[in-house]
Amino acid sequence: MTTPPAYVPIKDSAEKRFADRATVIAMVVIVAGFLARMWAASGTFLNPDEALHFGIANQASLAAVYRASLTESHPPLLYWLLYFVRGLGASELWLRMPSVIAGTAFCWLFFRWLTQVMSRLSGLIGLILVAFLPPVVRLSAEVRQYALLLAFLAGALYFLERALRENSSWLMMSSAVCIYLAMLSHYSALFFVVGMGLYAVLKILWHEPARAPSRSTVAVWVVGQLGAVALLVFFYKTHLSHLGHGESRTVLQGWMSEFYLRRSYFEAGRDNPLLFVLGHSFGVFQFVFGQLAVGDVAGLLFLAGLGLLWRSPAETRNASRQLAFFLALLFALACGASLAHVYPYGGTRHTAYLIIAAVAGVSLATARIAAGCWTRGVALALVLVVISAAFGKQHQPYMTRADQSRERMTEGMTFLRENVAPAGVIFTDFESGLVLGHYLCDAKPISVQDLGSEFERFSCGGYRVVSTKRTTATNFTPEVFLGLERNLAETCGVKPGEPIWIFQAGWGADLPARLRSEIPQFHDLPFRAFGNNIKIFKLTAGHDFAAGISRPSSSAVIAWAASADPQAYSSPGLAL
Repeated sequence: MTTPPAYVPIKDSAEKRFADRATVIAMVVIVAGFLARMWAASGTFLNPDEALHFGIANQASLAAVYRASLTESHPPLLYWLLYFVRGLGASELWLRMPSVIAGTAFCWLFFRWLTQVMSRLSGLIGLILVAFLPPVVRLSAEVRQYALLLAFLAGALYFLERALRENSSWLMMSSAVCIYLAMLSHYSALFFVVGMGLYAVLKILWHEPARAPSRSTVAVWVVGQLGAVALLVFFYKTHLSHLGHGESRTVLQGWMSEFYLRRSYFEAGRDNPLLFVLGHSFGVFQFVFGQLAVGDVAGLLFLAGLGLLWRSPAETRNASRQLAFFLALLFALACGASLAHVYPYGGTRHTAYLIIAAVAGVSLATARIAAGCWTRGVALALVLVVISAAFGKQHQPYMTRADQSRERMTEGMTFLRENVAPAGVIFTDFESGLVLGHYLCDAKPISVQDLGSEFERFSCGGYRVVSTKRTTATNFTPEVFLGLERNLAETCGVKPGEPIWIFQAGWGADLPARLRSEIPQFHDLPFRAFGNNIKIFKLTAGHDFAAGISRPSSSAVIAWAASADPQAYSSPGLAL
């Protein structure tokens, strides 16, 4: 067996006892990481993206779920899981359990992989980071695809390493299955799968003489790669090529609208290529570690880790350089996709698959700094986590835990039911409509009626809910809101003098406050706030709406949305 990178002989007896208990310590860390995810997943209402994902899964059959998923920019695995989960309950914690479990599994598989390719100390350091870094915990505590993606990618790597070490066709097949499941979880898996394929080619062609892979193992790997290509072709033909028609300049960008994460795409006339690559690469580490300074330090540690792998001792140089190539290649592929204006790159959750490479490099460098001292290495990892948790700042958009408290939503729904008359009209923007539909209808399936180019309608509990479409207004501004009033009355039959209740919830729920400050007629507008992210108020159709405010063009709506988040702009309805 070859000596793993960053290996330092352990001489001190206390350190040796620490090392001997590495697996037990790892299990304790994983249990603690699971509890952290359970806490993060409990006690808060669903954000608009989570409500959207559940709404797609909340159908009468699996076939209906698949058809509904084709309207979004994700493969169907999460929706299928939620379809079965909802049969056992629809509480926020229960709906988030697939992510919590997958996030915990990721921690274990990542630890096992790092231990194989580096050292037990590097593995434990990496485990502590992915178990407790706040951004990684949050990704595992929402109704999103990223925890599934990370778990299956880590599993694919783990089984690949074992398959090549043990010459096992079954383990190689397990790696291929994990690849398929990752591709079924999130389309960003494609970049990782390409990098992993090239990494496997290096390991198969340039191996140690005594550890040549058998023909059967290589054959299974080849078949697995062909299966991944076939799955990609299927996705492109049936889904990706049909997304974003009329919005994107190229078919390749059809599933990633031009209006999505605009600043995370390279623009030739706006960005300097070198500065873009450098700034957005460090932005990845700032996102993963959740704190700007710690992220910059982590980026430097990653570069140091690549250097250590490249300059490893002769007996491990071949495998170490292959690993260095793989870790760097993942970043190169992600960066190249952004330079080609295909996929965003930088401090955003959409590059979550880079967590594996980023933390691996940082873990190796930290283990080398610790010089084989387990207590020192663990302490350094914990320091990084504590600083990130204590001084970190979430990327926009986000809601504080207090404002997203489940009690806030309960109070808001109680207020609506007590104050809105039977058959009353509730008007909401697209994002808020997703949340309102979930809670006002008690998580039951909703039948949405198309009302033309701007609005859609659904009913539950006797209330009429009119929502803007995703292409009309994802989140109300005063100009957009007031500009829609005339068509609202014409399309939905809202008569002059009839009360209209406006509900806003989620990120940027500030419409009543902005109406007060920006429109003189609404200076004394009364409204109810349930925290900072749920607002409810009432207007009278044809009377309270200000006259003479011109309706904004679609380009004006897009310009507002692009400025709402300085880091990233998400296209309407694409809950990536």
